[in-house]
Amino acid sequence: MRSNIKQLMGLAAMHGHWLRRRHFNEAMLAKIAEHIRQGETEHTGELVVAVEATMPSHEADPELRALEVYGRLKVWDTPFNSGVLLYLALDRRAIEIVADRGITASSAQWQRVCENLQESLAKGHYQHGVLAAIDTIQAILKAQAPFGDHHQDSLANAPVIL
Repeated sequence: MRSNIKQLMGLAAMHGHWLRRRHFNEAMLAKIAEHIRQGETEHTGELVVAVEATMPSHEADPELRALEVYGRLKVWDTPFNSGVLLYLALDRRAIEIVADRGITASSAQWQRVCENLQESLAKGHYQHGVLAAIDTIQAILKAQAPFGDHHQDSLANAPVIL
């Protein structure tokens, strides 16, 4: 049984790398970065998209891995405590959103974003799904972190490939 689990994990990892290469190519990454840049002109929030083909063996829980990535990428390090991480683990088909304390959106709002994105990804609509998720997150940030006098783009807009 143990070898079957390892084999399945190996297939999931290969599938995750295939999905990453197929759907998150340079053109797609550029579209995501531009979408983030444009959206951030309307609020003081900071959105980071992180895509991981295969979750590392030291962390099997996607929620905990998202928290780890959130910290490592310093998404929390924004002037208005308004950073948001959209994390995708392709091998696990997991989507997590981690928001800083300055964003008071409800768990239900974040859950809807994840569910809608999951539905799009299941249909193979990666570009549409990710860009729609970004739009929804930007709308939440526009309501939660309105544009201020001291707005600065403190985090990179380019998606992070882990």
